[in-house]
Amino acid sequence: MRASRLLSLLLLLQTRGMMTAPEIARELEVSVRTVYRDVEALSAAGVPVYADRGPAGGYRLLDGYRTRLNGLSAEEAASLFLAGLPGPAADLGLGEEAAAAGLKLLAALPPEPRSHAARMRERFHLDVPGWYRQADEVPHLGVVADAVWDERPLRMVYRRWGPREVERIVHPYGVVLKGGSWYLVAGADGGGPRTYRVARIVSVEPLPGRFERPEGFDLAAYWQEWSADFRRRMYTAEARLRLAPGAEPMLGLSAGQDVAEAALAAAGPPDADGWREIVLPVESLRHGRWVLLRMGADVEVLGPPELRKLMEEAIADLAALYGVRPD
Repeated sequence: MRASRLLSLLLLLQTRGMMTAPEIARELEVSVRTVYRDVEALSAAGVPVYADRGPAGGYRLLDGYRTRLNGLSAEEAASLFLAGLPGPAADLGLGEEAAAAGLKLLAALPPEPRSHAARMRERFHLDVPGWYRQADEVPHLGVVADAVWDERPLRMVYRRWGPREVERIVHPYGVVLKGGSWYLVAGADGGGPRTYRVARIVSVEPLPGRFERPEGFDLAAYWQEWSADFRRRMYTAEARLRLAPGAEPMLGLSAGQDVAEAALAAAGPPDADGWREIVLPVESLRHGRWVLLRMGADVEVLGPPELRKLMEEAIADLAALYGVRPD
C-alpha cells in the first residue's frame, strides 16, 4: 500500500511540478505528517526531491528528472489500452500519435505488465457508436479541437433544427463524445455555455486573439447537468399503461432502458393476472404511439385519452391494411 502511495507521490510531482505538503495530502487522501514521511522515504531511496522554503515554496523534483513507467501494475497498464479509443483519436487527428504512444508504452513496460497489456489490446475492442447508426461525419472537429486547446475564438455557421443556418462567434471550452456523436461546449460574450453538435457545423474559422476561459469551469460537471436537463426537456408527455407480465425487456428495447427502469421502479404491484400499471415518459404523444405500437398486445394504453385515440386509429389503419374486418 505504501509503495503504491510513494509512486503516486512521485508521479504527482513529476506531472504537476511544485506542490505543497497540504496539496499533496489532499490528492493522496493522507495526513500532512504522512506526506513528510513519504518525502523522506523517496529521498532516502535516491529520488531527488527538494523542498523550497517560504510562503511560495513546496516540494519539487530536480529539473529534468523523469521516472520510468515500471511502477505500473499489469492491470493498470492494461487499463491504459482500454482508455485509448482509436476511432475518437483519429477523429481528433491524433490517430498516428495514439498508435505511437501505445507502442512507446509497451516498450517502456517490464515483461509481465507488457504481456498483460498486449493481451488486453488483442482481446478487447471498444466500439463507441450504437447499433444501426453511423458515427457522425465531423470534418471540422480538428479545427474545433485546436481552438479548444489554444483558447481561440471561432466564427462558425451552424445548422439548427428546421433546418436553419445561423452564424455564431463562440469561445470553445471543450468537446464531448457521446454515443458516437461529438459535441462542442462553448460560450459567447454575454452568455453562459451552450452545446453544439459538431456534425451540424457547416463551416468554421479560428479568429485572432484568445479568450479567457471561465475560472473553475468543469466540463464533466457541465455535461452531466446539461444531459440531465436535456432529458427532462425531451420528455414532454406521459403515457399511463398496463404492462403484460414478462414484457419488461421489450419495454426497455422500445422506450430506452433507463426510462423503462425508472418507470418500472415507480410502478405498483402486479394485479391478479400479473399486469402492472406504469407511467412512462414519452417525447410526445405521437412519439409515444410509435414506441408503444412496437410492443403489440403486451401493453394497453389507459391514458391520456388523446394517446389512446391515436392508438385506436393506428390499429384501425393496420387492420384495414391487412384486410382484417372487425367482428
